[in-house]
Amino acid sequence: MQHGFLGNDSSFMLDFVVCALVLVVPILIYSIWLVKFKRNFALHRLLQLLLGGILLVAVAAFEIDMRLHGGWENIVNKNPEAPRLSAEQISQVRQVLYIHLIFAISTPFLWATTLFLATKRFPKPIQPGEHSGQHKLLGWLSTIDLTFTSITGLIFYYFAFMK
Repeated sequence: MQHGFLGNDSSFMLDFVVCALVLVVPILIYSIWLVKFKRNFALHRLLQLLLGGILLVAVAAFEIDMRLHGGWENIVNKNPEAPRLSAEQISQVRQVLYIHLIFAISTPFLWATTLFLATKRFPKPIQPGEHSGQHKLLGWLSTIDLTFTSITGLIFYYFAFMK
């Protein structure tokens, strides 16, 4: 089985997604700062579309990786004769995963809606318009959701692979 690169005996894609979770929130905050304080709508749009595309590819590759390994439990307990986590510990980590999944499942739908509506409703060249109020609301909801996705994903990774 393939090993990750962070030294925690996970898969390569799990480690890649963890790195993405650490990087995406600061980039997202920078993107919001650009539009709010610098009024750089074009760079804000570009960063949002790039983040959305990169995360879409990362999540798809992650899901394929999970299927190839037979799920996260098989990655955690690569050697069934000497499991790293007990059945009780797996159950506890699964509870953390369920909380993470609430955010991880809602985030792409909310973010995709935010991006789709923005690309359809804002004028070209990009400038504030009738959709600005709704976009701000959707943008903040997406940001909060993605932040919780990142935090809970990192907590899951910690309990599954580091603790």
